[in-house]
Amino acid sequence: MRITEAAKQYYEKMFPGYESKFLETDPEFIERFDNFAFDVVVNQDDLDDRTRLMAILSVLIGCQGIDEFRAMLPAALNFGVTPVEAKEIVYQSVPYLGIGRVFPFLHAVNEILTARGVELPLPGQATTTMETRLEAGIQAQVDIFGESMQEFWKSGPEESKHINHWLAANCFGDYYTRQGLDYKQREMITFCFLLAQGGCEPQLISHAAANIRLGNDKSFLIKVISQCLPFIGYPRSLNALRCVNEATVK
Repeated sequence: MRITEAAKQYYEKMFPGYESKFLETDPEFIERFDNFAFDVVVNQDDLDDRTRLMAILSVLIGCQGIDEFRAMLPAALNFGVTPVEAKEIVYQSVPYLGIGRVFPFLHAVNEILTARGVELPLPGQATTTMETRLEAGIQAQVDIFGESMQEFWKSGPEESKHINHWLAANCFGDYYTRQGLDYKQREMITFCFLLAQGGCEPQLISHAAANIRLGNDKSFLIKVISQCLPFIGYPRSLNALRCVNEATVK
């Protein structure tokens, strides 16, 4: 078994002093995975470690990788992701995955932060109230997607237009308006939630375009996809790449 020095060094940065049990039980597998994920992939581009780990946490929520999320959250914290940012990643995932799929991750982040001596609850990050969230959510939609979203909240057939209202008030007014992450970070992690769960290609194209509009350009999104590939596999990574290409030509 030969794990490269670069992979060993990166692994040590993520998990100081920890030695994987797979070295004993699955040595051939871990050689290839670690060499690929922690040498080839991390040295493919110049995405910084903190952003890389925020993206990885997000795709792990998106693909329901709870065990790997538990493993990677301490690495993210070691790379400078703050407890507030970690919590905001989990909160932001709720409107895109639903509480049924996010609940285990909320428990995991609480357990890991508590074990590291972080006092909960963390300082509040909300900037809206139940009375102001709709107006603030509409403005967030306009800021992210453009002026065409100004009236979107009241559009649609009578029997379902309430969902567009909820999208503005709840998804954007309750979550995007929170402090702790800015719009560019929230759009990046939303892109990750969508690409990792699959079956959301129309929304993925829309959010790829929103990322690009905010300054997370095509090159950046390809870097994000590349760094997440070992954690979500090739099919969803290639689908995401196609969606980015479609968003670019629109």
